[in-house]
Order: sequence, then structure tokens, then C-alpha cells
Amino acid sequence: MFTGIVETLGVIRKIEHDKTNVHLYIESSFTSALKIDQSVAHNGVCLTVVAIEGAIYQVTAIKETVDVTTVGLWKVGDEVNLERGMPMNARLDGHIVQGHVDGTATVTDIKEVGGSTYFSFEYSEKSKHVTIDKGSITIDGTSLTVVNSGTNTFSVAIIPYTLENTLFKTYKVGTKVNLEFDVIGKYVTKLMEVRLK
Repeated sequence: MFTGIVETLGVIRKIEHDKTNVHLYIESSFTSALKIDQSVAHNGVCLTVVAIEGAIYQVTAIKETVDVTTVGLWKVGDEVNLERGMPMNARLDGHIVQGHVDGTATVTDIKEVGGSTYFSFEYSEKSKHVTIDKGSITIDGTSLTVVNSGTNTFSVAIIPYTLENTLFKTYKVGTKVNLEFDVIGKYVTKLMEVRLK
């Protein structure tokens, strides 16, 4: 379980392909505090630490994860948003995030407005997921509030601190990102589908 509050940026130092699995070697500022079997969110993708050596730890993404997320697009040298699992005695500063990516979206517009930066996104029309104005959305592991919700589009407003300390500073029109929709909204959508059958 995560909160969507990015702790730090990590750097991908090595990528190995093993049949359909992808082994990722990440350098981070908190590697020394990690343990084998811990969960870490990488751009919102929950992956398990399987090895640690110095400042670098290893995680493995299976085919299902590669197919649904942007993991297959990552390259050596890329930065990733990182968050360790939420301790049970901590404040929930973002929202409830599972680290289970629902799909991807594409940046369609970036505008600076009055000190904030507005990013617009579009995701698949086939998606069963929805956003609502003032609802929660997780983009590459960052907990954010939706503005201008559409059928398969939405925007978020980013404060300068978030822009500087997450991958948002690297986004351009056309960038693909991981999305995790609000878990409560997903349950409501599923219940409505069942009732309408």
C-alpha cells in the first residue's frame, strides 16, 4: 500500500531481459534502508526487491506488468519516481494507492497558469475507468487531484515543488505515463456494472 507521495527519484542503471521477465537495477538514495521482499513503487508500479548490492537494488517485472505499464519503454539512465510502502503508523498524505497500474495515458497538453503547470492526459476510450473533478488519480506514482474531467481525458494542476521533484519536469506532449485510478471509484464502477446486468 502506498500514498502517492514520491520520496525520491531513482536511476535505472541496468536492464536485463530473461524470457518474458524484465530485471531492473535501480540506484536510489534509500537503497541502504531496503530489505529483500520489500515493495517499492516505480512510477506507480509496485515491484518487489529481490537483491541489493551497494546503492543498487534489483526488482523484476513480469510480462503482465510490462504489457499494462510503461516498464517496457524504460531505458538505462532513465529516472523513475520512487515510493516505499506506507508504514501503518504514518499520515496518509496522498490517497490510498495500491501500486497496481490500470493502464497508460498520453500527455496531450502542458500549460503554465499563474504559477502552476496544467498537464492534460488522454487514455484509452475502451477503458472502464473514469475520473471525476476533484477526485484522486495516480500518475507515475504521484497522487494528484483531477481537474477538467472528460470521458477519457482529464487534467491535473502541478505546484512548482511537485514539478521540480518528480518526473513531471521531464514530460512533453506525447509522453506516456502510468495511471492508477482511485480504488473507491473502481469499486463503484464495478458495482454499477453488476447492477445493470
